[in-house]
Amino acid sequence: MTSNVYECLFILDSNRYARDPQAVAQGISDMVTSNDGEILVTRLWNEQKLAYPINGNRKGTYWLTYFSMEGTSLSSFERSCSLNDNVMRNLTIKVDPRLVDTLVSHAKGIAAAKETKSTEAPAAETKAPAADEAAEAPKAEVAATETAETTETTDASSEE
Repeated sequence: MTSNVYECLFILDSNRYARDPQAVAQGISDMVTSNDGEILVTRLWNEQKLAYPINGNRKGTYWLTYFSMEGTSLSSFERSCSLNDNVMRNLTIKVDPRLVDTLVSHAKGIAAAKETKSTEAPAAETKAPAADEAAEAPKAEVAATETAETTETTDASSEE
């Protein structure tokens, strides 16, 4: 059977994560590997106030993980997540195979570096068309004004 790539977003207990971040991160990796999965990328996403309290916690630590796993092992992975005390909530979705490389590289931070380099070089090229558009804009406004005046004149003559 072929393995699928999944994205899982965890909401972790912020207090437990603050005490031992390495152990919590290792626990997530262990959950995947113990269910015959392979971690592609795992990282801290954000720590923020929750919209509503979960188990009395008002803050949560968001952790993003991409992994490949057999589809038959997914239910045991979900069970492992619900039994883990560090995980308050989790959402696992199957990633479209066409998007896997893009999402994984973005999670690793590789895509951001490539985009920064590619946007710096053509910056001079983008300024020239913007100047042309600015020059054309007054012409378009004049044409629109002339059209509106012509329409008003035609309406006035048809009323008489």
